[in-house]
Amino acid sequence: MHKIFSMEFAGRQLTIETGRLAQLANGSALVRYGDTVVLSTATASPVPREGIDYFPLSVDYEERLYAVGKIPGGFIKREGRPSEKAILTSRVIDRPLRPLFPKDMRNDVSVVNTVLSVDQDNTPEIAAMIGASTALSISDIPFKGPIGGVMLGYLDGETIINPNTAQREKSRMAVVLAGTKDKITMIEAGAKEITEEQMLESIQVGYAEIVKLVAFIQSIVDQIGKPKFNYTSYEIPSDMFEAVSGFASARIMEALLNSDKEKREDSRIAVAAEIQNHFAEIYPDKKSVISEAIYKIERKLVRQYILEQSKRVDGRGFYEIRPMFADVGVLPRTHGSGLFQRGQTQVLTIVTLGALGEVQMLDGVDLENEKRYMHHYNFPGYSVGEAKPTRGPGRREIGHGALAERALEPVLPNEEEFPYAIRLVSEVLMSNGSTSQGSVCGSTLALMDAGVPIKNPVAGISAGLVIDEANPSKHITFIDIQGIEDFYGDMDFKVAGTKNGITAIQVDIKVDGLDIGIIREAFEITRKGRFQIIDDILLKTIAAPRKELSTYAPKIFTTAIEPDKIRDVIGPGGKMINRIIAETGTKIDIEDDGKVYVAAPDEDSGLKAIKMIEGIGRDVQPGQVFMGKVTRIMAFGAFVEYLPGKEGLVHISKLDNKRVAKVEDVVNIGDEIPVKVMEIDKQGRINLSRKDALMNQASIPESNQEQGKYS
Repeated sequence: MHKIFSMEFAGRQLTIETGRLAQLANGSALVRYGDTVVLSTATASPVPREGIDYFPLSVDYEERLYAVGKIPGGFIKREGRPSEKAILTSRVIDRPLRPLFPKDMRNDVSVVNTVLSVDQDNTPEIAAMIGASTALSISDIPFKGPIGGVMLGYLDGETIINPNTAQREKSRMAVVLAGTKDKITMIEAGAKEITEEQMLESIQVGYAEIVKLVAFIQSIVDQIGKPKFNYTSYEIPSDMFEAVSGFASARIMEALLNSDKEKREDSRIAVAAEIQNHFAEIYPDKKSVISEAIYKIERKLVRQYILEQSKRVDGRGFYEIRPMFADVGVLPRTHGSGLFQRGQTQVLTIVTLGALGEVQMLDGVDLENEKRYMHHYNFPGYSVGEAKPTRGPGRREIGHGALAERALEPVLPNEEEFPYAIRLVSEVLMSNGSTSQGSVCGSTLALMDAGVPIKNPVAGISAGLVIDEANPSKHITFIDIQGIEDFYGDMDFKVAGTKNGITAIQVDIKVDGLDIGIIREAFEITRKGRFQIIDDILLKTIAAPRKELSTYAPKIFTTAIEPDKIRDVIGPGGKMINRIIAETGTKIDIEDDGKVYVAAPDEDSGLKAIKMIEGIGRDVQPGQVFMGKVTRIMAFGAFVEYLPGKEGLVHISKLDNKRVAKVEDVVNIGDEIPVKVMEIDKQGRINLSRKDALMNQASIPESNQEQGKYS
């Protein structure tokens, strides 16, 4: 049945329409927020997928360029693989949904959010999150929602809920917050050195709006929600779990108590093989179930050790960071490099500087059409000791690269201060917990090694959490989680920032949510942790950005010309600018306002290109004297290029102080001669004189002699 529901959401009308579109999905909702329209659908397979030990959920965010009146670029002219922005949005929607499904369900669930129309003042990401929550909640798919989501800005000391385009441009932060009626389930943030207290206050303001939104979605569920279907549970039979636990718990705990990841993994594999052999006859054909039982026993033992023994498996205190090491300049021919290691997590970041013409062009539904700063993250199999082929970047790699990118962007110099395109690549060499934050630390080192004048060093660290499942009011938070604590714990709370404040947050949780108290604890311990990393490691490795760029980095020179001279510099069909590039070996970028950026391999080439461009862009006045090159010879005189792309005629009568019978008696093609501008006629033609220039040559300024001179 077709229904329309509305509420006021952050001062604007939010409308959710059901029952008309995509009726064959288990649940669907059309969300309108301003002129932004997103269709969200939720579909589940009727039977479980065999042979897996996890819940198979997929969440997709599909951008359609017709939503903003664009035809896709490229040859094919249709949307292909999702953009990085779409992948990141899918992850943001996935993370608060996933913990609210039954962990023992194996039915495939697919959530698809299709962006149909975009009003830039009302972001489709939030509409999609609301739509996904609604579609799942009204469907018959088992789901412990609904959730709600908001975007937060911070402007003039106040939190803005779902800021519009103008507010987002000025905002000191961009936060996506999600939650249920009881708890916060996801935080994704980029910020310009916001303090922990400011961030916490904004989260509380945003969560109050989420509670209203969840109540609205619940009212829709109460009216049209379907009963949830019964699914086949893949919970381990209790008798089997007890049998495996009784036989294996002591062996498993002994294997887990090792600070070295490699030795711990070897011990775990050996113990798992022993357990499988023991139960092979007792429970035949149940190898996968036994493996899941081993995982659950490991999880239980690690959590009990933390909660009851107040200890970590590697022997560290709860607020102790693993031993750290850092180095810079480790690669001789790159523009900058930084190595950061924390325990058995090791990341090498490399900086490459380029001309502004090498920015990344974007083709999406938002207003961003290019990126000057790019951060890429690679996670090869060898980093965790696995033998597997290298593929293209997956969602995890894209997400971690984007997190590091957000963390560092607030401290980068602007284009006017540092006119370079900047690419960072973080290579994960070893992984045992929080490689994304290791890449933040390594990137700070690499940027400083490259001579990029960052405002402040940025460090990242993560906090973990274990909640007592028998007594949820009891919990322990701790810093610098390693892989086993991430795997069996309840939270990976990543925070990056400077000593002035937070620049990025990403929170992954496996429970039904976090309260403000836990978030406050995580902020406090990560603040102390990043201060320690900055003071004890980063600044002791390299105290400040290098004063000089690498010898191998391009040199950038800038100038400005009048906008109406741009076409002269480019020339017909790009002839003139291509000539300058060919003669100087440079890269040239010209902006619409007349700013010119020249990237050169050395100073001489850059200055030569600048002089040629400025020469073309300047207005010529009678009386000026130049050194020019003879380009053509006619019976009546010689044409001379006195500035790049600008020619004038030296009449035969103006070639010399004496009478000239033949032009070739005085000059030949390719000769460099001084010329004086005598006249600019009504048609803009330039009349030059060598004779008058020779008379005044002693008074020619050196800069004028150099203008237009070819080497």
